[in-house]
Amino acid sequence: MIIVFLKFAVCAAVILYFGKRVARYGDAIAEKTGLSGLWIGVILVSIATSLPELFTGVGSTVFVNAPDLSVGNLFGANSYNLVNIVTLDLLHKGGPLLSAVSTGQLLTACFSLIPLSIAAVGIFLTPHLPDISIANVSIYSILIFAAYLFLVRMIFKYEQKQKKISDELHKEEDIVFKYDKISLNTAILRYAIAAIFIAGAGIWLAYLGEEMARLMDLGQNFVGSLFLGFATTLPEITVSIAALRLGAKELAVANMVGSNLFNITIIFINDLLYRKSPIFETLSQHHIFTAFIVILMTAIVASAIIMKPRKKTRIGLSGYAIALIIVFVIGAYINFNLGNK
Repeated sequence: MIIVFLKFAVCAAVILYFGKRVARYGDAIAEKTGLSGLWIGVILVSIATSLPELFTGVGSTVFVNAPDLSVGNLFGANSYNLVNIVTLDLLHKGGPLLSAVSTGQLLTACFSLIPLSIAAVGIFLTPHLPDISIANVSIYSILIFAAYLFLVRMIFKYEQKQKKISDELHKEEDIVFKYDKISLNTAILRYAIAAIFIAGAGIWLAYLGEEMARLMDLGQNFVGSLFLGFATTLPEITVSIAALRLGAKELAVANMVGSNLFNITIIFINDLLYRKSPIFETLSQHHIFTAFIVILMTAIVASAIIMKPRKKTRIGLSGYAIALIIVFVIGAYINFNLGNK
């Protein structure tokens, strides 16, 4: 058991080091290309930090023959990404974090619910209705992938529109660049190298998490949604903390909500690789509860972005952060009981 925890510590240290570099060079790419921190966070950084979920899902589906574990990991990872905003809020100086980000984050948060809702509806309906599939891939998986492509395009168009407005407002101002000494090609290369290390360490971390869960004799539903969910989201929180310390608030939050948008799309990839049947025919109804918890937590985040609270509580957390903790803990408790029935 001690050896496993030592491996876990080494893996976490690698993620911490290269997570800082992913955040730094992701921020540099945003500056060099003129793309916003939101767009870079939603696409470039969130996909890089979600690679552990992707490869853990592939491993669970193809090699372990446990698609339930994979989907539980994805739903659980989304709940962890949202509760990780609590940590970012605690570290953010000068007021509630979500009051300091753009309304584009609201768009992404709300959009992340669409693939999630399709997945939850698919899990609920499949036992009751004939599952429509194409080449043994469920129609729900296809809808999830199509929704992701459409929503990412919508976010890009929104950001382009906001950029034009911002350029008009600031065209006469002197713009201060933070990364004058780094070329775009250098930033991309260093970002790619750091992302590879993050992905590799994150995949290793997922298998270590599975090994630790097995040694602790926990149920499969609990392992997938909570234990592996925590393990595979360590890259996200590490990168977001590094981004926050760089002053890249948009990138820090966008990495979390962008990862939630991308994670559910991994179900489509798993369905492509799972040849025994459409993947929705194998999934437990228990995942619907986890999806409900993620929807509720996303609603809290969206409400905070809209209402923009001005002050934190005496314990250094915003009211929405406390609400996120409460919902997460209650959900984890109920999920544990469901998973062991």
